[in-house]
Amino acid sequence: MMPEDILVELEKLSENAEIRKSEIMEILKKYARIISVNDLMLATAYIRKDGEYIQEQYREKYLTIYIKYFIIRMNEVKEKEDYADEAIDKTALNESFPLLKRTFENERMSDAKDDKFPLIYVITALYTTFILEEPIHPVGSEFPGNLSVEEIDGNYFCPVKDNQKDNPNAICHLCLAEQTPDI
Repeated sequence: MMPEDILVELEKLSENAEIRKSEIMEILKKYARIISVNDLMLATAYIRKDGEYIQEQYREKYLTIYIKYFIIRMNEVKEKEDYADEAIDKTALNESFPLLKRTFENERMSDAKDDKFPLIYVITALYTTFILEEPIHPVGSEFPGNLSVEEIDGNYFCPVKDNQKDNPNAICHLCLAEQTPDI
């Protein structure tokens, strides 16, 4: 089983008339189990290396958020059983496939076929969006200009979402947060 096989399984699932959270979780759990502690350590090192280019005043918060929410969530995916087993937005899932495929192409840490970083990225994005129904960047994530992701009356707002609309590789296209008004 190769990491990108998750997309084949999700596309097959998308042929169903309705897709339930339990069906998505079954696939996410299956692939989360092939991610080793070593894979998580490599991904953490990769995120830290990538974080070197973030402005110093945001770097530690960025690293904390990404390591916690993109890496540590693998254990949550493996263990989570307490979610509402309801239908997901099938159209949104189907529309995510081109982006998820590009993620496997663009988010590699190495040329190795078994590089798990894109899989970690995809599992986290799908879990956060379709199971937790939360924005990919957690509430409180800070961006330059003292801007942050917010929750207001059950709706999520991101101050930089529109900045990524012309970037076809941005995972922001999958995120359910809306652009923060008046930014």
